[in-house]
Amino acid sequence: EFNDKPDSLFFNDGVRKIDFVMVYEDEDKKDFEKRHMHQRRKRRREFFEASLMNMGMELEATQSVINDKLMFVKVHMPWDMLCTYAEVLHIKLPIQPNDLSSRPSPWQFFHFITRHFYPNEDLIKKETEYFTAPFEKNRQEFFHITDKDSFFTPSTRSRMAFYLLSRAPYEIRGNIKKFGINKLLDSGVYKAAYPVHDCQFNVRSQDHGCPNERFLLYQEWAHPKSFYKMQPLDLIRKYYGEKIGIYFAWLGFYTIMLTLAAAVGLACFIYGYKTQETSTWSKEVCDPEIGGKIVMCPQCDRECKYWRLNSTCEASKKLCIFDNYGTLVFAVFMAIWVVTLFLEFWKRYQAELEYQWDTVEFLEQEQPARPEYEAKCIYERKNPVTGVKEKVPFTGCGRCVRVSLGIGTVIFWILLILASIVAITVYRLAAFFAFSARLRAQDLKELEPLKEYVTPQMATSVTASLISFVVIMVLNVLYERVAIWITNFELPRTKTDYENSLTLKMFLFQFVNYYSSCFYIAFFKGKAVGFPGDPVYILGKYRNEECDPGGCLIELTTQLSIIMGGKAIWNNIQEVLLPWVKNLIFRYCTSATSEKVIPRWEQDYRLQPFSKLGLFYEYLEMVIQFGFVTLFVASFPLAPVLALVNNLFEVRVDAWKITTQFRRVVPEKAQDIGAWQPILQGVAILAVATNAMIIAFTSDMIPRLVYYWSFSVFPYGQHATHTMEGYINSSLSVFDTSNFSNDSRPMGNFTGISSCRYRDFRFPPGHPRQYQFNMHYWHVIAAKMAFIIVVEHVVYLTKFVLSYVIPDVPYAVREQIKREKYLTQVILHETNLKLVTKRLRPVADDDQVKETKAGRAMEEME
Repeated sequence: EFNDKPDSLFFNDGVRKIDFVMVYEDEDKKDFEKRHMHQRRKRRREFFEASLMNMGMELEATQSVINDKLMFVKVHMPWDMLCTYAEVLHIKLPIQPNDLSSRPSPWQFFHFITRHFYPNEDLIKKETEYFTAPFEKNRQEFFHITDKDSFFTPSTRSRMAFYLLSRAPYEIRGNIKKFGINKLLDSGVYKAAYPVHDCQFNVRSQDHGCPNERFLLYQEWAHPKSFYKMQPLDLIRKYYGEKIGIYFAWLGFYTIMLTLAAAVGLACFIYGYKTQETSTWSKEVCDPEIGGKIVMCPQCDRECKYWRLNSTCEASKKLCIFDNYGTLVFAVFMAIWVVTLFLEFWKRYQAELEYQWDTVEFLEQEQPARPEYEAKCIYERKNPVTGVKEKVPFTGCGRCVRVSLGIGTVIFWILLILASIVAITVYRLAAFFAFSARLRAQDLKELEPLKEYVTPQMATSVTASLISFVVIMVLNVLYERVAIWITNFELPRTKTDYENSLTLKMFLFQFVNYYSSCFYIAFFKGKAVGFPGDPVYILGKYRNEECDPGGCLIELTTQLSIIMGGKAIWNNIQEVLLPWVKNLIFRYCTSATSEKVIPRWEQDYRLQPFSKLGLFYEYLEMVIQFGFVTLFVASFPLAPVLALVNNLFEVRVDAWKITTQFRRVVPEKAQDIGAWQPILQGVAILAVATNAMIIAFTSDMIPRLVYYWSFSVFPYGQHATHTMEGYINSSLSVFDTSNFSNDSRPMGNFTGISSCRYRDFRFPPGHPRQYQFNMHYWHVIAAKMAFIIVVEHVVYLTKFVLSYVIPDVPYAVREQIKREKYLTQVILHETNLKLVTKRLRPVADDDQVKETKAGRAMEEME
């Protein structure tokens, strides 16, 4: 019976701690027609619980106070069992306090200011630092055990309990052995299994022995009022385990590093906004005497009309905000930021966490095999490391078949995405044709005010971006299920292997899904369009679309902002709204009996279960955002600002969600962020190339610089000094309208127009090499290639220099690791040698006494 103590974390005797809770529905109270299936579940459950007790675990069942069909089985691990499995799992535990003095912080003189940005030290006290060593049961006296009840933290106890629950058998038939709590949960034998929270998130526990860590985490971390404070990472790790802790450490570090990038990006944006009215080339576009007199060639066949350049006046001003000299500097800065500052300092910070959280020597062998893997082990092979025969689930040929099937599936889905991109590209061409026929007008005065802002390129870009976003989200939902099925089929050995395999599959898909449209706009659109007399057609039917006279950069900015913003909104709806609504509905359904006193374990049952892949999706969301911030940031300097604002909310939303809406997560060990680390490195290296190529090929910056330094003055120009005047006229080639083919000639009477202009560097009609690339074109191409090579070499040289200057492991941490290894050697190993020496010493003394007596007897005889 429940003892009416809602905050109790113990069995009814008030002595034995609850390490885990399992929930099932009493089969004897089920409907009669389903009795056979329920009896089978009951047999499995009873066998499973008997197996747990045979292992040494202690169980206590309590009926629900709300639903009399529900039963809660509380699990307790005695001290002897904790010691046994702490040694089995190689858990590192304290041997003595850390006696190395820590270096003073450079910010200590500003403590009176910085302390307001840290959790309240009166509530979350600093933990004592210890040197640790892998636990050994027969050497307990050498470990720092002051209190057996608190020596193993609740998260460590829960981790060991789950290890046993995952390996306890529930059915044995001949040679077939079925085991594991996960399979029992999937088959409905148990409805839930979880460790208990130590208290309510918003109310302190009435139990004096309760540490109230959940309450402290909510007050100083998950509460909205603490959004400006640093995270209490040690307490997060202590309560939820290293895997959750390393995620929030990485997310917090990424957010702090974004502050610098956001500040530079915001300065670049403000510079562009302030100078948009003073840009010489933008003034020429808007000038009625220059842009108003330049007649542009139609951008599609037959239906499109001639148009005046100054109809793109507003678009050219907006383009100046993002395409200016500040963008050039910002692109180089972000390339250095991502490859050197972010990655190098993260490796250094991660090394500190590895030492503090005892994961420095965390090896793959320490991770137990997944129960799903062990259950399928039917073949034998010789372990190449140990030389011992071991069971494996498949032969070498079978493994190749599974991996090949997985690779083939991923390639098929990537091709499916590329097919969708082709379909969207065709839509863009058809939509541009339609918008051009309706939005272009020969006389600018006839345009409505709204049409001054809505150009055919802009209308096409916005609608195509929205369609692309919907396609991305639909394909994500479909592929996610396929990726999980394929990874389950491959049957990875450990949970880390499983997550790494799924991570690679999901990221490859997401990379192509999210970024392919941006790559198309940045590097393919408008690059192979020919010229009005000989345009390039896609699929032999659709004329390849062109960029605005200022380039495709503004379209890339639009695409980036729509996908990035839409993704952030959709993720927050999924992460916050859905769990909150589910919990609200559950509380409403059970509100009739809410006046009863509900025990701690039943309060937790009413929360949402934390998904097995919950943390995987959090990483995936942030890494995709990292790609948007780094790969295409040259086109959108505000991307780091938006990412920073999103992450400030993301940290607190994730903290609020995991602390208030979900059951306590089963703690897991983790040394680093896993497969995401090489993915981040790959994205960072690619970002250097993409940003350099965006400035070179998507932006109009290089052609402007070439004109300013070479073609504005003698021998190519007529100006006495370097200037941007005349750039627009220089960047537009001339086309004789009589050279239009019958398929592309505009319909209508345009007798007054003998020539039109188009965006390219080609010889004019009448020249011996008419419509071929001129000298200006080759100067621009050479400058673009030189820019890419110089930027990449400068960035990578900076990376190598900083990698050498900044060690991956700080000096203080290296010294502490050496000290810890020395103490482990002295305390645990040399002590044994001394004991052996003491045991041998009496024997040696007896031999020496005998030899002395024998010597004296010989002397007397002589």
